[in-house]
Amino acid sequence: MKLVVQRVSKASVTVENKLISSINQGLLVLVGISNTDTIEQIGWLAKKLVNLRIFEDENGKMNLSLLDIKGEVLLVSQFTLYADCSRGRRPDFLKAAHPTIAEPLYDQFCEEVAFYGVRVGKGVFGADMKVELLNDGPVTIILERD
Repeated sequence: MKLVVQRVSKASVTVENKLISSINQGLLVLVGISNTDTIEQIGWLAKKLVNLRIFEDENGKMNLSLLDIKGEVLLVSQFTLYADCSRGRRPDFLKAAHPTIAEPLYDQFCEEVAFYGVRVGKGVFGADMKVELLNDGPVTIILERD
C-alpha cells in the first residue's frame, strides 16, 4: 500500500457536482493499493498514520499527531499511485490492484483508521472525483508498506 499524506486546513471530495465528504484540520490521504497488498499492511499503516507527528506544537515544531490535535482524515482511493511510467509516454497500471481486491482493502483501511477515534471522510471508490484541499505547510509525506 502507498499513502500520499497531506496536512490540510480543510479538504473535500465532490462527485458529479455533489459534495460527498469534507473535513477541517487534519489529513487528506490518497490511498493506492497494489496487486500484492493484503490485509496485513492495513494495521501498521493506520497506526502509523494517526500517530505521525506532523502537526506543529506551541513552539512551531512538528511534534503533534492527528490524535493529539483531534484532527480529521479524508481518505481517497487512487490507483494511479501505482502507475509505471518507465517506458513510453502512457503509464501502465499493472501494479495497481483490481477493484475487486482494492475496494475491500480500502474499506478495511478506512475502518481501521476510524478505530482510533478519528473522524474519517471517504471518497467514492472508482468514481471520477474532484478533490479540493488547502494544504497546510505544505506538508506532504509518502508512507508505504510492502
